[in-house]
Amino acid sequence: MASTLLSRTFLAASHRLITPSLLPQKTLNLAAFLSRRGFYSQLGSSSRAYRSARAMASTGFVARAGYSTSSVPTNEPVVSVDWLHSNLREPDLKVLDASWYMPDEQRNPIQEYQVAHIPGALFFDLDGISDRSTSLPHMLPSEEAFAAGCSALGIENKDGVVVYDAKGVFSAARVWWMFRVFGHDKVWVLDGGLPRWRASGYDVESSASGDAILKASAASEAIEKIYQGHTVSPITFQTKFQPHLVWTLDQVKNNMEDQTYQHVDARSKARFDGTAPEPRKGIRSGHIPGSKCVPYPQLFDSASQTLLPAEDLKKRFEQEEISLDKPIMASCGTGVTACILAMGLHRVGKTDVPVYDGSWTEWATQPDLPMEGEDSSS
Repeated sequence: MASTLLSRTFLAASHRLITPSLLPQKTLNLAAFLSRRGFYSQLGSSSRAYRSARAMASTGFVARAGYSTSSVPTNEPVVSVDWLHSNLREPDLKVLDASWYMPDEQRNPIQEYQVAHIPGALFFDLDGISDRSTSLPHMLPSEEAFAAGCSALGIENKDGVVVYDAKGVFSAARVWWMFRVFGHDKVWVLDGGLPRWRASGYDVESSASGDAILKASAASEAIEKIYQGHTVSPITFQTKFQPHLVWTLDQVKNNMEDQTYQHVDARSKARFDGTAPEPRKGIRSGHIPGSKCVPYPQLFDSASQTLLPAEDLKKRFEQEEISLDKPIMASCGTGVTACILAMGLHRVGKTDVPVYDGSWTEWATQPDLPMEGEDSSS
């Protein structure tokens, strides 16, 4: 019955953009259906050749004949839109739309995926592929659950994975980090995301294939089954957990005492200082004692919204008296934008930056933990 419903709601294949208000109501109903189940672009012209040169300059590599994901360096966390366009149809490359929005933005990533996504991209549901045993939002799932979710999406260990989102670089960084936590280093974020892709003149699809929707739904269902104690098969993606890349609340508490790691917070300065409210109701603003603030938008070029070059990134951290010669850990509100800090630090050679998964939302809801900032005393 589900497959019948899905087949009746697909838009006709097209490359023109459609605004959400013009989207057929049946497609909107599909988004609601999936939500109830826990589911929340070869170079030719001279202009394309120019873009290829930019791609090589920004990423350190360029597409070549005989593509394989092993030829893509993992010391770079991003790939350019030109690189992706040149390699989009390679069979061992999976593209994931990992768009996700803050609660107060009132945007639906599933609907937006159906309106416009990179051709062939699958939808990765950040809320769906998460730990179902906690009330904290989109926490890292277990190894078994992540393996089941990725397998349901058709991802294998041989695949290279490129992740993007509709804001530029935002939630895609979280999924990049998740794959690395589970031992898959062949993962990159699309620099500038979907806005950069579209601004470069590359096509988008305005309909979701039945296969993509079914896989996304199956991934969410597989996660749920794992947390219910059921076995899921087949498993095509094997994990190898990297515990040094994820921190718990206890590790952050201990670090407050020994100060082994420099703690960097990705939230806005106002939220960090406690002068602006948190986007989640009931969460006080402020910060963990000893942490420093580097708002994540400062890691991007203001015009292109692409990740800054390594030297500029180094200067940005040094401006906040953060030494790149010492260990660093990152946090934010719910473990999303902290991954942008980890991604920026990865570009400058610090590839082992852990992220505090629960971040401020977990910390601020513990009544006995110290906080700093104007709102922390209320």
